[in-house]
Amino acid sequence: MTVLAFNGSPRKAWNTATLLKHALEGAAARGAKTELIHLYDLDFKGCISCFACKLKGGPSYGRCAVQDDLTPVLRKVREADALIFGSPIYIGAVTGEMRSFLERLVFPYLVYDANYSSLFPGKLPTGFIYTLGADERRMKEAGYDQSAKMTEMLLARIFGTAESLLVTDTYQFDDYAKYVATAFDVDHKARVRSEEFPKSCQKAYEMGRRLASG
Repeated sequence: MTVLAFNGSPRKAWNTATLLKHALEGAAARGAKTELIHLYDLDFKGCISCFACKLKGGPSYGRCAVQDDLTPVLRKVREADALIFGSPIYIGAVTGEMRSFLERLVFPYLVYDANYSSLFPGKLPTGFIYTLGADERRMKEAGYDQSAKMTEMLLARIFGTAESLLVTDTYQFDDYAKYVATAFDVDHKARVRSEEFPKSCQKAYEMGRRLASG
């Protein structure tokens, strides 16, 4: 059992990365071999619309033809038993690195047939962890939860199953006094960080255990 996690945050030791590490700890507790891949360490771009992955009889049918740092990562996905994605929400969506990764990962497997079926060989469970500075009320008002649901549906269509964890009201700075951030109640943020974030870490851990259970 191999579980891969993909960090779509430029930070390697902050909210998203921390949650992913807990998820992998949960997977490891079930005996899984785990790996955390930091997308910002890789040199790659999103889909270039070459359609080589859709060309009938083509050498790259069902696979991304672009050769860059993402190529061996996409190969690892085909050999994995579960996938966990993680990204903060930047300006209403996942980071550019995560979006580019998803384009390259998902599109080659998506068939342009009547059912938009999948070419992925087999089924594997997937999970997506989102972190947001916004609280739960603002998250729902902005429709971020619905956007996450759409991504969940897409991952389920391609890979078989998917689940999501949205972690709201995250702590963004080491010291809020150093930044222009008057939209936030600093005491409230600190309280959420100390009381609620550990609960979210436990939820991530449990997600990892579930995904590693097959």
